[in-house]
This record gives sequence, C-alpha cells and structure tokens, in this order.
Amino acid sequence: MAKKTEILLETGTNELEILEFHIDEQTPAGPVPCHFGVNVAKVMQVIESPRLAHPESATHASFLGVIPLRDHILPVIDLAVWLGLDKAAHDQEVVIVTEFSQAVTGFLVSGVTEIHRVGWPEVIPPSKALGRVDTASIVGLVERGGRFIQLLDLEYILADLDPACSTQAWSTSAHAETRYSALVADDSATIRAMLQNNLEAAGFEVLMANNGSEAMDKLQEVKNAAHDSGKPVTDYLDVLISDIEMPLMDGFTLTKSVKNDPVLKTLPVILYSSIITDELRHKGESVGADAQVAKPDLDQMARTAITLISGAGFAGS
Repeated sequence: MAKKTEILLETGTNELEILEFHIDEQTPAGPVPCHFGVNVAKVMQVIESPRLAHPESATHASFLGVIPLRDHILPVIDLAVWLGLDKAAHDQEVVIVTEFSQAVTGFLVSGVTEIHRVGWPEVIPPSKALGRVDTASIVGLVERGGRFIQLLDLEYILADLDPACSTQAWSTSAHAETRYSALVADDSATIRAMLQNNLEAAGFEVLMANNGSEAMDKLQEVKNAAHDSGKPVTDYLDVLISDIEMPLMDGFTLTKSVKNDPVLKTLPVILYSSIITDELRHKGESVGADAQVAKPDLDQMARTAITLISGAGFAGS
C-alpha cells in the first residue's frame, strides 16, 4: 500500500479517504467478517503479520509485543482482542501501521479490503449502530456495497491502552489582557470540555459547536450581527478553533468556507488534529488556516489563540 503522503485528496471538499479492513469473527456458522475503517491520513503502510505471541508481562491482553520497522520500534495491538471479538484463525493476517498524535502503532487485523472516498455527510452517528462494539470507540458508520463500515477512533483506543497518552486536564499559564471570545468546533464532548476549561482559564468567553456545520450556523449569526451593526466580525468573535475530523462538515471545509466569505475571512482560524504533521500541514495552509496545533499540544491552545489574536505572530506548533 502507498504511503499516506502519496494519496491525493483535494482539501476542503468535505471528504475523507478511509481504509476499509475486516476482522473475521468466529461464530457457530463459521467466520463472519466485521468491517471497520480508519482515515487513510493516519496509515503509513500495511505489512504482513509478524506472528507475535502475547507476552505474559503485557499490561493489556491485546498487546502482542514490538517489532523493528525502519526507524521505529513498533508496538503491535491485536485489535480483535481490544474490541472483544472472537477472531477466527487466519494464515494471512496483516498489521496496519498508523501514525498520529506523534505515535506509530501497529494494529493486527484479518485483512484489508479497499480504500473509499467518503463525504462527511454520509457518516451515520454511532448512536444508531446496532453492534456489539462499544460505540465510544466508533466515530460513525458508512454504508458501502450493502455493508456497514464502522469508523474507529484510534485515539480513544490508544488512550485506553495507555492512560498516560490520553488528554489531560490541560492547565495554562497564559492569560489574555482583554476578554477574548472563541468558537470551538469538535464532535468529542470530552475535547470540547477540556478546551473550554483551558480557554476560560485564560480569560476567554467560549462558544461551542458539535461539528463544522453547527459552527457555520453560529458564524452566520455572527455575520448577520456584524452586518446589522456595520461593525467588523471580530467585534463579535475573536477566533474560530476547530477539529479537522468531524461528521457533516470537517474542519478543512469549515475553514475554507470562512476564508472564502467576504465578511468572515478576517476571522482567525486555528485547526487542530492528531493528523497534523509536518508532512500534512500543507493541507491546513491550503484552506487558509492561520495556525495549526497537533493534538498532543492542545494544552497550548489558549497561548496560541492569544498570540494569534494579538497579532504577535505565530511560529507554528
């Protein structure tokens, strides 16, 4: 499989590419494939299974050990074990090697199917899923060829395996000299709450949106208020802070819509995601994002926003 940097997808089209894979669950009637998907932007490559055995000293039953992979020592997770699926024996298993949130991890699965281009409006909320897998680990479902593909939240899985890697209650020493306002868009209630605490501790007034579409509705209200008063948009809102991966409308599309709007375009936009790397930073730049923050650095969000709003410049995160 090609590396993620070789897969081209125009930014700001409200689409993503997902790698579909399957875990064959053993049932009384025989193996039955369960279909899952992950964002291609998080996938480095797919390799043959190294046939690792679960070490007795492992802290979690799904941990299979580590293998060398170029410049990395790759931890390998048996995804079926973490998901609680009774995987059928398979001679041709593969490991999906992922890179996100500054971590490289391998996930053992039964096999890879294909890559799909998906519009975010096609993603069905996980609350509508009728499956055995915990919906907390599912971003949403996509229907293809009469089957449902469950999109996995890999960050949630890694945080469960290693709580030290999870998002902490971010404290901040930053504080705005004047009271700024921020609109935060994220489909994760946990991330929204943590960002709200981080920003409010720095003196921000915070508005929340569950996804890009809802954020755009709130921005339209701000735009209307600015139009009616004859004042600039930044008199009503100082910064938009958005996750990239969201259902209905993603952060790239939201940013592109803001920057293409003759009234809203002056509003500073900060994008954040686990997929922001030096290789993929150009995607946010192409839609006009004023700053980009990798998810491991979200504790710096208030400081980044204050620096951007005050016009002191931004060197990147």
